[in-house]
Amino acid sequence: MSQSLVLPRYYALALLSSCGLLLSAAAAAATASAPSACEALAHQIGGMTTGPLFLASFPTVTQGPLYKTSFLYDQSVATIALVGCGQPQLARRLADALLAAQERDRHWHDGRLRNGYAAGTIPAGPIKLSGWWDKQQGKWLEDRYQVGSDVGNLAWAMLALLAVRGGEQDARYVTAAERIGHWIEKRRDTRGAGGFTGGTEGSEPTPAENGWKATEHNTDLVAAFAGLALATGDARWRRDATAAAHFVDAMWSAQCACFAAGTAADGVTQNTLLALDAQIWPLLAIPGAAARYSGAVATVVKRLSADDGFAYSEAGTGLWTEGTAQMQLFYALLGQKTTADALGIAVAAERSADGGYYATREAGSPTGFALASDPSLPRRYLHLSHLGASAWAALAERAFNPFTARNALPPAPAPTQNP
Repeated sequence: MSQSLVLPRYYALALLSSCGLLLSAAAAAATASAPSACEALAHQIGGMTTGPLFLASFPTVTQGPLYKTSFLYDQSVATIALVGCGQPQLARRLADALLAAQERDRHWHDGRLRNGYAAGTIPAGPIKLSGWWDKQQGKWLEDRYQVGSDVGNLAWAMLALLAVRGGEQDARYVTAAERIGHWIEKRRDTRGAGGFTGGTEGSEPTPAENGWKATEHNTDLVAAFAGLALATGDARWRRDATAAAHFVDAMWSAQCACFAAGTAADGVTQNTLLALDAQIWPLLAIPGAAARYSGAVATVVKRLSADDGFAYSEAGTGLWTEGTAQMQLFYALLGQKTTADALGIAVAAERSADGGYYATREAGSPTGFALASDPSLPRRYLHLSHLGASAWAALAERAFNPFTARNALPPAPAPTQNP
C-alpha cells in the first residue's frame, strides 16, 4: 500500500483516546468466540428455498412500514458483502432478485428499481412491493419513499450487479447495470456544480422528481459509473463518473476539512450538515481521495466520535453501527490495524439476539434529515437488527471495499505526463 495513503499516527491515537477504545482482553476474547459477521449474514438466508430472494432489512419487526421490507440499499450492500465473504452463490441469489425486479416491475420498464420490495423468495408475476395493512383505514398502504427510486440506492444496485458479475463475465448483470445507468443519466444536472439529482419519490404514474443533490449519492455514482466503464469499455460512463466526482469535489470545504451533505432543492445552496458517510465514502470510492481529502478523517474523529465508535451525524450522539464499521474498514485498508481492530470490537458489541447487528446503540438516533415519507417527522436510526449494519460489519471484517469490490482503496490516478 502506498505510504502516501497512511494517515499520521496521531489520528489513530486521537481516536483511541477520544472514543475510549481501551477495551478489556475479556471483551476481545468474547468477540472472537462469536460467529463471524460473514457467517451471521449467510445465516439470514438460512434455509430459504433456492432461487432469487429479497432479505428483510429489519428482520425482527413484526408490523408497520418496516415489516418484511427489503430496502434496495441494504439488499445491494449485502450482495457485495457476500461476494467479499466468499459466498458468490448466495450473492447471486440476491442479485438475481434485482434482475427480476427490473424486468417484472408492475409499471416501470425503463431500467429503474424501487427503494423497497417485499422480503422473501420471489414468486411468478410482477414483483411485490413492500407495504402494510392499516387497520384504522382498512386498506393496504405503500410508503411513498419505498415505491420511489433514489439515485444513490440505484447506484448501489449497480455496484452489486457488477460485483456479482466478477470473473463470471455474465452479461445479464452488466446489461442490468447499464439500464440503471441510462435512467440515472436523465438526472444529470446543470445547476451549480452539476452532478446528479436525487431521483424520484412517490408512486406511478407521476412520481415527484427530487431536485436536491447528495454528496453521498454522487460518491456512489463515481464508483458505479467507473465500474460500468471498466466492464463495457464505453467512455460515456467515464464521463458520467467525472461529472459526479466534480460535484463531490465542489462540496469539499478546506476550511472545515469536510464535505457538505449536498444541496437543497435549488441544486446550489449547500446543506452543511456533517454526516459521516458523506465524509468517508468519498475516501473509499474516489481514486486518490484518501490522500486528497485526508483531513476529513480528523474532522470525523473530532466531531462525530460517539462512545467507542461514531455517530451518523452531528444531529445525534449515539453509536451508528454502519458508520463505525465503515471507519473500521477504512482504517483496515490504510493498514492501521490497531485502530481498525478496536472499532471492530465496538461493532461486535452491537450483535442482536437474532445474530445480526443493531442499527444503532440508542433506542432512536436522529440523523439530522427529515423522513422522506413525512417531512414533518425526523429520520432516525432505531435500535433494531438491521441488514445494512450486518453487511457493513461483514465488509469491515473482510476488509472488502464495496466501491472497488477488492481489498483495496481505488488506485490513485496516474500523474499527468507533460507533452
